Order: sequence, then structure tokens, then C-alpha cells
Amino acid sequence: MQVLEKDFKFLLNGEWSFSSSNQFINIYSPSTGEVVGRVPAMTKDEIDKAVAGARQAQKKWEKLAVSERAKILHAWADELVKMIDVIAPMIMNEVGKNISTARKEVTRTAEIIRYTAEEGVRIHGEFINGGSLDADSSIKTAIVEKKPLGVILAISPFNYPINLAATKIAPALIAGNAVVFKPATQGAISGLLMIQALENAGLPKGLVNTVTGKGSEIGDYIITHPFIDMISFTGGTGTGQNIARKASMIPLVLELGGKDPAIVLEDADLELAATEIVSGAFSYSGQRCTAIKRVLVLKDVAAPLIEKIKEKVEKLTVGRPEDDADITPLIDESSADFVQGLIDDALAKGASLITGNKREKNLIYPTVLSNVTKDMKVAWEEPFGPVLPCIIVDSVEEAIEIANESEFGLQASVFTSNIEKAFTIASSLDVGSVQINGRTERGPDHFPFSAVKNSGLGSQGIRQSIISMMRDKVTVINLKK
Repeated sequence: MQVLEKDFKFLLNGEWSFSSSNQFINIYSPSTGEVVGRVPAMTKDEIDKAVAGARQAQKKWEKLAVSERAKILHAWADELVKMIDVIAPMIMNEVGKNISTARKEVTRTAEIIRYTAEEGVRIHGEFINGGSLDADSSIKTAIVEKKPLGVILAISPFNYPINLAATKIAPALIAGNAVVFKPATQGAISGLLMIQALENAGLPKGLVNTVTGKGSEIGDYIITHPFIDMISFTGGTGTGQNIARKASMIPLVLELGGKDPAIVLEDADLELAATEIVSGAFSYSGQRCTAIKRVLVLKDVAAPLIEKIKEKVEKLTVGRPEDDADITPLIDESSADFVQGLIDDALAKGASLITGNKREKNLIYPTVLSNVTKDMKVAWEEPFGPVLPCIIVDSVEEAIEIANESEFGLQASVFTSNIEKAFTIASSLDVGSVQINGRTERGPDHFPFSAVKNSGLGSQGIRQSIISMMRDKVTVINLKK
């Protein structure tokens, strides 16, 4: 096996190692096309060792006082910040995120870990008196303990390679679980560096093991492993559905795709709406599950709103993440092909090009389309790229109907100056969260984060994530009369 300078090891039961497969996976920069580094393609035997080691380490970890677990999480946050000058450039190089946003991801992740440590200390069991439900219940008392599930499989996506990994790993650890961490292939190096920070913080041997390799080759093996007790996954809807079908009889939390609409009423502050829509649609080039992916605007304000959107989009900088551009290359060429296909389909079917529709390899310039109709793919499919379709509607009822026709149900935005209308519309939308006069986004991170339909399963948010990784253990005391 030829080992190169850019080859990274995985963490297995306290040791950083290369795989016995003698194989590596190249990670290419979306910006330059150059190899950023290589990660090992692990074998099934190594995956077995990772799960077994985590299972053994978890038994000791859950007996540790939660305050002691919290100390390690606080130390982890500190180590992440110390490594920001290493981790942030790797995020930039590996997933094409501009450097300022990459640095913010590191600091935000540290904040989430600290909050998770503090929140975990406040989660506890309870005593329940039997009351008068039956003749003997007055002499029954239940002691309800919160117990860890065991070994959590955390599978993270490419777009937030440390943030959306830590939102799984930190709650799992504070709850007393062990973790097998499978990062997305693109983003794996950033994830490994994050785990290096955790090891620097005093991570017990085997408590967190990493698995690197292509999901197409090892994915089914690990999600169906008999010693995995829960799966927390963020990624594409198709992959999430596959996990749900195959990982039987264990808890799942799935954060999947979205087609988040922004509904703009006649009485909306159009300057605010345009600012929030452009930020929501085009940050990180639209590669967010919570990005605004279509505008449903009432016809009386469509023209002025779209003009304001156009003005703001054309002020976005386009280029390399190394130059801190607003719009940077998509993660790979196939992603750019898909986005371009949606644009081409819409234009062929009569959509109006407001701005954009320019491409340089996997760099798609921010594109705004108007007069989009329901027969166009871009009205329904998630682009995960910098294209914003605007659908002009005759009524609020039509906007709600189109919004709810989607197979997705992650988030939605409503822009109006009438708070009563805002709440009425919000209650009618089939989504997990509604943002009133603001862009769709995850957070603040202690807010509940959930979805319906093909956008996900289960609830996240710091407290919700911790609780999802625990179970109730009930002991009933029977006292004699």
C-alpha cells in the first residue's frame, strides 16, 4: 500500500489506522478539481470491530456521572475552536463552502456542543404516583429512569460536515450512548478532524469510532448491523427511505430533503421579503435542505418583488470559495447537471429567465425564473443548487394548495404584515416549521426541528435529540395497604 502525504486515517477503538483493504477514496475539491486528500475504504470486518468496540465502551460510559460526560463535551468544544485554522480551510477545500461560512460552522458547532452538555445535565427521570386509576393504584409508585439506547449510528451529509455530525454525536454522548460515525464521503476529512478534536478532549477508547467508505458499498451492511441500536441520518430522501425500509425495529431520526416555499402576500414588506428570500435561496449556493426553493407570490406584488429579488441576486459575488464568493461551485458535476436540467426544462416550457442561467463546469450562476407553472420540474423537484423559481398565484388559497401538493414538508416562509393571516396560513401548511417574515433555516439550534411527509422522521433540536437517544426504564414499587 502506497501511503501519501494527504492520506487520512480512521479512528478505531482508540487507534488511528489505515484499512486492511489497502484502498483509499479520493476526495476532490469542488472548486479546483484537485485531490484534497484520501480516506480509507474500510472493510466489513473493520466495521464489525468498530461496532463491537463502541458497544463495549458504552457500558462503562453510561455509568459515568452526566456531569463528567459534560466536561468532555465542553473540552471538545474548546478543542474545536483551537483547530479552527485547520478545520475551516478543510471544509472550504472539501465541500466548496466559502471560508467565512466555514469558520462560522466551526464556531457554531462549538456552541451547540456546549449547549448540549448543559442541556444534558438538566434531563432526568421522575416519580409517578399511581393515583386512582384502579383499586390498587394508590399503593403503586413508578420510578422512571432515562436510559441510553446503546450504540448510535450517526450518518452526516456533505453540506455541513461537522455541524450536522456534532448535532448527532454530542446528544448521543451526553445521553450515555456510544457512537459509530459515518461521514459522507465528500466531507469525511472534515469529520475526521472534528473527531481528532474530540480525542484531544479526552475521548475514552472505543466510545466514538469512525467508518469511512462509499455508502453504496458499505451502507446497507452498517445500517442493518445487529448491534446498532439507533440511526440518526441526514441526507437525501431516497437514501433515507432505504434506511427506513431496511433498519427494522430500531429508532430512526431522518432529516431529508425539502422544497421549502416562500409565500408572499400583497401586504408584505417587499424589501424584507426579497432580502430574506435571496439569503434563504442562495446561501451556500442553495445546497441546504432548508433553502427557499420556490416563491409563491400574489400576482399584485409579483412584478415589484421579482425586480427586488433580481437586483439583490445580481449583487451576489460568484467565484471560488478561496475568494469568499457568495456563490461557489456545486459539490460535483452531476449535481450541476441536475440543476441545469431543471432550468432547461422550465425555459423550454415557457418560464421567463429573470437573471442567471450561466454555467462554468460545476459552477452555476444564481438563476431566477418567473412565470413558472406546475408542469415544470423545477416547481416540484429539489434542486440543491442556486435556482429560484417564482410561481405567481391568484390567491392565498392557491398558494397553500401548491405548497401542500409537494411530497416534501420541511419548512415554509410566510411574508405578511398581518399577523392573523400569518398564523392562519401557518396552521394550514403541511410542514415541520413555518418562519414568519424570515427565511427558512435550521435553528436556533435549541428549537425543535421536525418534518412531515418525505422530508423526514422524528424530531431534532438539542433537547429533542438527546431525548430521542434515550428510553424510559420503569420500576414499579408495590406497597402493602
